Amino acid sequence: MQEETDGARMTTAFFWDERCFWHAGGNYALTLPLGGLVQPLAAGGLPENPETKRRLKNLMDVTGLSDDLQMRRAVAATWEDLARVHPEEFLQRFKDLSDLGGGELGLRTPFAKGGFEIAALSAGLAKAAVLAVWDGTFRNAYALSRPPGHHCLPDWPNGFCLLNNIGVAIGAARAAGHQGRIAVIDWDVHHGNGTEAVFYDRADVLTISLHQERNYPVDTGFIEDRGRDAGLGFNMNIPLPPGAGHVSYLEAMERIVLPALEQYRPDMIIIASGYDAGCFDPLARMLATVETFRAMAQQVLEAADRLCDGRLVMVHEGGYSEAYVPFCGHAVIQEMAGSAVDAPDPLAPIVAARQPSARMDAFVSTLIGEIAEALLPLPEMP
Repeated sequence: MQEETDGARMTTAFFWDERCFWHAGGNYALTLPLGGLVQPLAAGGLPENPETKRRLKNLMDVTGLSDDLQMRRAVAATWEDLARVHPEEFLQRFKDLSDLGGGELGLRTPFAKGGFEIAALSAGLAKAAVLAVWDGTFRNAYALSRPPGHHCLPDWPNGFCLLNNIGVAIGAARAAGHQGRIAVIDWDVHHGNGTEAVFYDRADVLTISLHQERNYPVDTGFIEDRGRDAGLGFNMNIPLPPGAGHVSYLEAMERIVLPALEQYRPDMIIIASGYDAGCFDPLARMLATVETFRAMAQQVLEAADRLCDGRLVMVHEGGYSEAYVPFCGHAVIQEMAGSAVDAPDPLAPIVAARQPSARMDAFVSTLIGEIAEALLPLPEMP
């Protein structure tokens, strides 16, 4: 954990807003539209519901971790902010449909009346977190953004994501005069195809996605997708097989992600922090644990200290186990804040027993070596 030395510069900010919990989806059972033989679930709706995020915030309040954070709100991202990433025609269609009562523009992206405003607020939380850290107000920050953003392409929302929160935040930072290099590490279990698309032809943003192979989307996230033009070599995909588990996640970080950061020398690190690689997630099979996320947080915090004066922002993405996500997120935020306030994993014995065998770890280690050979070293900056 990092040591606190002087004033606000060494504090961790937590950006959130109750209104983001009010984003509502349509009539789904898991990811299937209701109708025909698809029976409604008892809880109803998409797995992307407010409870995983709300229960994270509630757990922090109950343990007292919230007292060790600078709790902040933010204003919504402006139309100008959004238009740096998304075409005006797309934004207008989204706004019009939102005003009419809601609907669905892309794939699995339903929203209710006012959905445009809530999505803009979610992007605004990410924007405020990035600007506050880059301006030096806080050492690091966490944005509890909802709806999530990493699947949203400039002109096509999908996978529960309506606006590209991290893309909007980086655009706002550039407009504010922050022109340094940014590394975006996406450890959500699903490929960060939207963020990849936003920065695919740029070298000033290094995008790294660590995900379950062929989960969602099934046709993106391949090792060979390296970027194009000026961005060639600055997009990295690390697809891991289902069931990879704790040891393999940390090895992928150590052998690929951290060396890439050392070569790139970013001025800020942004994490697309999804928790759906956790053991009990209904949309993935990766067997990560609370301690996996804690250890990855420690790794990137140490890298940020070495490379960019500690500038690190976490933007919340996926994670759909209402019981397990809060403990994963609590561990990450505890490490960011350097806090002694812990929330022990109540399922630790179970998740430890379900970890892959040494034989599986060795198999995945070979794959990680092959991926590292394909992706590293990075090209010289143009």
